[in-house]
Amino acid sequence: MKNPLKITLKANEKIYVNGAVIRTDRKVSLEFLNDVQFLLEGHVMQPEKATTPLKQLYFIVQVILMNPDGAAEAREMLRRTLPLLLACFSDEQMLASLKHVDQMVAEGHVYDALRSLRGLYTLEAKILENEGTDTPSILTAAE
Repeated sequence: MKNPLKITLKANEKIYVNGAVIRTDRKVSLEFLNDVQFLLEGHVMQPEKATTPLKQLYFIVQVILMNPDGAAEAREMLRRTLPLLLACFSDEQMLASLKHVDQMVAEGHVYDALRSLRGLYTLEAKILENEGTDTPSILTAAE
């Protein structure tokens, strides 16, 4: 068995665990004793904040984690949008990271994929700034 994972939540903070939304009424510590898919409220991307290609991809991947009932549809959207996103970038680090994100999702490591995507936001901003492009939408291109 892995080491337990302990998370402390503030009063009224939410955590998304295996598709369930849990809100605490006071400060509480949770200890996960087995593998669990979770997302802290601070890492949840709201649709209106998905303003760049990577943030749009993050939003799709988070749906896989947060909404098990809609995961198949979100995985299909990921399958359609990832090639479009790969075509948007020529930076080798970005391309390798995106392929790794795809692999993590395919292997069921969705939380790790989200963490990896958050780590790429700075690189994406530099790339988009250097290319002087408007931020394209992968979501409208995939529809």
